[in-house]
Amino acid sequence: MNKTIDLRSDTVTQPTPAMREAMYRAELGDDVFGEDPSINRLETTAAEKMGKEAALFVASGTMANLVSVLTHTQRGDEVILGSESHILEHELGSAATFGGLQMRAITNAGGKLDPIDVAAAMRPQEGNVPRTGLICLENTHNRCGGVALTAEYTATISDIGHRNEVPVHLDGARIFNAAVALGVQPKALTASVDSVAFCLSKGLSCPVGSLVCGSAEFIQRARKYRKMVGGGMRQAGILAAAGIVALEQMIDRLAEDHENARILAYGLAEIPGISLNPATVQSNIVVFELVSEKEDPAQFVERLGSLGLKTLPFGGRRVRAVTHYGISRSDVDDALSLVRQALA
Repeated sequence: MNKTIDLRSDTVTQPTPAMREAMYRAELGDDVFGEDPSINRLETTAAEKMGKEAALFVASGTMANLVSVLTHTQRGDEVILGSESHILEHELGSAATFGGLQMRAITNAGGKLDPIDVAAAMRPQEGNVPRTGLICLENTHNRCGGVALTAEYTATISDIGHRNEVPVHLDGARIFNAAVALGVQPKALTASVDSVAFCLSKGLSCPVGSLVCGSAEFIQRARKYRKMVGGGMRQAGILAAAGIVALEQMIDRLAEDHENARILAYGLAEIPGISLNPATVQSNIVVFELVSEKEDPAQFVERLGSLGLKTLPFGGRRVRAVTHYGISRSDVDDALSLVRQALA
């Protein structure tokens, strides 16, 4: 086998032929002036998909979360979020750096925050304590193995926030994976939150871009924060054109990635030296653990890479593999063979 199978992330996806054609033919304008028709069309489509009034195109998922958090909060506020959340673990402390915000982490269990813990973490509005400014959820949950949060669960957390006059932001980087996994419309999963961010550049296979969605007033304020962090991209319709194709053509096919992930998970679970409950795999993320303490995860991943299979060390003894556009069933079979070879 000469092909390299890259399961590090769904961010390694390449744009489809239809996307490349759309990018070539994209109608452009200056988006900072609100005059790029392709951007405007993408934002309108995204808002409709999420059941929100308006949307804002940004460069990345990290920028989407940062802009959202800054828009919701004031300096000195506290943000309640999960101990395994992407905002806390993988965004370089940007909310603290640029927003002067304090993070209050609650233990993630299966991608969720216990509603009792969330309620207990809410600060009073007076006294010598930071104000609770925001609650953040993540769907699907990356570091918890791609778990999908239901609309009912999200509404429970949102109700806690709203009863305390605290908004809720959803890091929905892979919200379409969640919707496909649960068999519901995406807007059902975002109905109770005040804002949602999702990525075009992961499972939807775009080269660049994410969207922030919320009320018209929220997006108007978010647009200023996007400019503040350097996100005014002028003729970015060339990127938005790929996003339009993604929202029209690439959502339903995510089910194929989920099926490949399940096949991968059940295959891995049968390999001696690997610990994994395949029944927990809901979407396109498979996280498994190396059993032997003599097996160094970083060296194991390096050994897999030399054999032609790229995966990602994921903390402790864990390794992550992500299925995506461009990964076939035969690639999954080959990947399992390479794992067996690396552990032999």
